[in-house]
Amino acid sequence: MTTATDSGSAGAPGILEIPRRTVGGRLRSVGSGLRGTLQQAGEMAELLATVAYSAVRHPRGYWGDVRDQLFEVVKLCWFPMAVACVAFGFGAPGLQAGNLFILFGIPERLGSFFVMASVREFAPWINAMVVAGVVGTAMTADLGARRIREEIDAMEVLGIDPVRALILPRVIAVTIMTGLMDLVALTFGVFGGYLAAMQLGAGSAAFEQNFFSNATTIDLWGSVLKTTLFGLIIGVVCCYKGFRAGGGPIGVGRAVNQAVVISFAAIWSFNFVFTTILLGLYPEIQVYR
Repeated sequence: MTTATDSGSAGAPGILEIPRRTVGGRLRSVGSGLRGTLQQAGEMAELLATVAYSAVRHPRGYWGDVRDQLFEVVKLCWFPMAVACVAFGFGAPGLQAGNLFILFGIPERLGSFFVMASVREFAPWINAMVVAGVVGTAMTADLGARRIREEIDAMEVLGIDPVRALILPRVIAVTIMTGLMDLVALTFGVFGGYLAAMQLGAGSAAFEQNFFSNATTIDLWGSVLKTTLFGLIIGVVCCYKGFRAGGGPIGVGRAVNQAVVISFAAIWSFNFVFTTILLGLYPEIQVYR
């Protein structure tokens, strides 16, 4: 006679088989997602190589469009970047670090701290975040709309290279202007720290003296170079997502969201690598004077 247990084990999968199938499905899903991520990273690198080759191979004919894009970046980004840098400099590293320095009786050392806080870290970071959130989303939406309206396909039919006509000027403009606006972000970030020092009762002369005693050209060019590369990352990622957008307006919106998230993640990862290399090559900039 067949028992209930025997019939159940013969007609239904074993208890241990269900978790195994679930784990297998999850592993396949993770593997598929990883392959997609690596494929997109490779296509972004290919787009960067195509843009660089086109810019160097034929260095004329696109600078008028670059000039227009530079103006758009400045027009859209300078005010939110200035407000964000002043507010952040006054709040987080300004008041918080200033209160900590007061506990040790050295509030005037806030100027030294802002070389690290503003020049090396948060001013480039805020600058890149504003550019990615304002200009990067606009680029992705514009290219995505052109893609779903089949304008890019029409350009290819007419023999016009859409990468050179649409992507190259945007990538160059965002790269250049992000680096240049870093100087403005540094100024407003340090100004926010100066306001925090005045709020905490530290002397303005002491803040300025400690800041300029510790600031070096290495800090300045490192900050500008890092932010310029931030702009290159933003330009390539956002142009890629807009250029490859599909699925109608919903697909364009999805591409905009993905472009911002990928840009932020890439900037944070690159910032870690760049800062580690910079401090390893120039360890003397870590010493406060």
